[in-house]
Amino acid sequence: MAALSCQFQPTYFINSKKMVKTKPFICCSSSQNNVKVIINGAAKEIGRAAVIAVTKARGIELAGAVDSNFVGQDIGQICDMEEPLEIPIINDLTMVLGSISQSKATGVVIDFTDPSKVYDNVKQATAFGMNSVVYVPRIKQETVMALSMLCDKASTGCLVAPTLSIGSILLQQAAISASFHYNNVEIVESRANPLDFPTQDAVQIANNLSNLGQLYNRDDISSDIPARGQVLGEDGVRVHSLVLPGLPSSTSIYFSRPGEVYTVKHEITDVQCLMPGLILAIRKVVRLKNLVYGLEKFL
Repeated sequence: MAALSCQFQPTYFINSKKMVKTKPFICCSSSQNNVKVIINGAAKEIGRAAVIAVTKARGIELAGAVDSNFVGQDIGQICDMEEPLEIPIINDLTMVLGSISQSKATGVVIDFTDPSKVYDNVKQATAFGMNSVVYVPRIKQETVMALSMLCDKASTGCLVAPTLSIGSILLQQAAISASFHYNNVEIVESRANPLDFPTQDAVQIANNLSNLGQLYNRDDISSDIPARGQVLGEDGVRVHSLVLPGLPSSTSIYFSRPGEVYTVKHEITDVQCLMPGLILAIRKVVRLKNLVYGLEKFL
């Protein structure tokens, strides 16, 4: 049985004018070897789901919650957990990193923020010797390249994950396998709310299917009729995007040849589906000494 260690720690939170110190709380951990996880963007929907998932996972321990919303409030209460976690939301990542680094434990920062903040966040985590998992849609490739150079120089691990959905990765793998056998392919995606289309999932699928030696949809590859959908890449992969309230988030890929249609589809109904991929990412990133792009590298 693992020993239970407890210690008293003061709680700090930042408001617009000054740093306020509240009464001490007891911080308990079942093992000194647990991976300490800081969630940046903890008050978002995906951040709250991640808090719950991390607290339930073996060998992983929630050590900090960072967000600009609900500052000073207990993250457990924000997540509607039965009991508070005694971890206040703080809007200063550096302060949380400094606190965790003093324990000399293995640490991982989960980044759910936005593309403009990713580089600085990973740079701060690297300065404190912590690895990062980045799940930020629409992150630019130049940012990924800059992060790769940073991680190589610091010998620090970082996983940039365009998706944390294992089902989405399996869909992409199935599409690559099918692409060698069919001459026609189109992607149809649906979302309940307006987004930047095509989505990152559709772009990644199209990129995966490109440069495989196949030219798709030869009969109308040069068609510029808007209703035919947007062509992604140079190999004729077309994408159609649906936006209708009530629709689940889904991605379908249709392959065809004379007399046959092959369809693969992935559907997301809840953010909880991303949590197994997140836990896998945390367990794998602690062993990295460089940047890895894509969770599929670990499946």
